Amino acid sequence: MSEYHINLFWSDEDKCWVGDIPDLKFCSAHGETPDEALREVQIAKKAWLTTARSHKQRIPKPTYRPAIYA
Repeated sequence: MSEYHINLFWSDEDKCWVGDIPDLKFCSAHGETPDEALREVQIAKKAWLTTARSHKQRIPKPTYRPAIYA
């Protein structure tokens, strides 16, 4: 099974690192370091998937890839 792509980036506006999963709408988290943001977004991904399953919602397949890998 493929894994969901995670974007990690610094947000000047929020003054923190942000982890975002483009394939999972609104699934993101933040942290003071890239490692913390990554850990937090992995927790958010698990919660997102658990919630979607419990509400019998469609779970998207991992499809997003940055243009550099296209």
